[in-house]
Amino acid sequence: MNDHPLSRPVSRRAFGRLAAAAAVSLGGTALAGCSSGGGKPSANTPLRVMAVNHVWSQAVAKLLPEFEERIGRRVSMTLLTSDQLANSYNVKLNASAADIDVMMVRALQEQLLFAHNDWLADLTGLVTGDAAFAWNDFLPATRERSVSARKVLSVPVVTERPALYYRKDLTSPPGTLDELMEQALRFAGRGDGFFGFVGRGQRAGAVSMWSSFLYSFGGDFTVDGRSGIATPEAIAAYEYYGRLLEQAGPPGATNMSLEQAMPIFAQGKAAFYVDADAIYTNFLDPEISTVQDKVGFAPFPAGPAGARPFNIPSWSLGVSRFSRLRDEAWQFIRWAAGPEMVRRMQADGIPGARQSAWSDSATLAAFPADLAKAMRRQAEIGLGIDRPDVLQVGRARDIVGRPLVAGILGEPVAPVAREADAEFADFLVRDNRHREG
Repeated sequence: MNDHPLSRPVSRRAFGRLAAAAAVSLGGTALAGCSSGGGKPSANTPLRVMAVNHVWSQAVAKLLPEFEERIGRRVSMTLLTSDQLANSYNVKLNASAADIDVMMVRALQEQLLFAHNDWLADLTGLVTGDAAFAWNDFLPATRERSVSARKVLSVPVVTERPALYYRKDLTSPPGTLDELMEQALRFAGRGDGFFGFVGRGQRAGAVSMWSSFLYSFGGDFTVDGRSGIATPEAIAAYEYYGRLLEQAGPPGATNMSLEQAMPIFAQGKAAFYVDADAIYTNFLDPEISTVQDKVGFAPFPAGPAGARPFNIPSWSLGVSRFSRLRDEAWQFIRWAAGPEMVRRMQADGIPGARQSAWSDSATLAAFPADLAKAMRRQAEIGLGIDRPDVLQVGRARDIVGRPLVAGILGEPVAPVAREADAEFADFLVRDNRHREG
């Protein structure tokens, strides 16, 4: 998923049957601006895929011989942690290195910067001009996030939404944020190390999960291009989330990201937990969880503006502008993100980005029934972003997260939000200037 650490780096090379001739075309249009210096690499040159070490990429790695058989070229797939992947891109792409062809990227975290640096090939004509690829089949919220600088620069392959994890042996799922607060406070009064609610509270790391609270209170990170984090709606969302963790959450919540918060719920020490639906398997794993038969899954509760969860492409595929195998790289994306593969992956419990898969009950059979219902609903109504839409995402999240910390510590939120708002407003001016430059 988008914000949690992954397992240790793994490198994998899948060797299939080599063709003596150049790569076979699988259909579609050639990439615009596809020519590169040095001519076409030989048939012995592998297609190089750099990806995050994620369940999706691990599953695709096992299927690479199928693609190699079709394209007549071997594929070298390297799996890294998200931090290692980002560092590799910065080093290699700054040097215009041609040894990356397919790139697994985070459309919400780094695509805008990569677009600004002109590191990604334009896929617009390919995705829109290929009827079999069915670009309009992708969920609108995720499809919109694939576009930067009016160009389609990536194709989503993994999506996520917030889930309300709750103890179904103790309560029914709250339908509103008011009900969530009331129940969380009631359970917090039990004592004995049991908490009403647990969630991320670490400054920058909490912003993505807090976004659904912000949207459901009627706020947004920006309003008409300007900072929106000191509006009455945003302040109300800050205050709500702060109270939830301060009065119903565990001590030290401001130091909690996913890896600290998730085990508290998994070990049966909290009534409610809001985090990405992609982590649900942790609560069904007997080696991690004591609540396998007690955990329930529900949609994000409605706030004053209704239920407005995020529905984001956590990982997408793009093509390096410096690749000398860009046509083959597109064929890989066409295969890995095509309708058949998405249904196949989703049937194995990996949520994709195509409406056809979400509309097919067979693809949801791998998920718990109540989780599948919640995911399907939120895929329909969710917003395609869970953080500020800026070049310097990390810096923006740090600014936006300041009032969150104040609320969790029980401090007055409004003055901190106004200070952060002024800082964020100045940041946006600089960020937009860099973006336009």
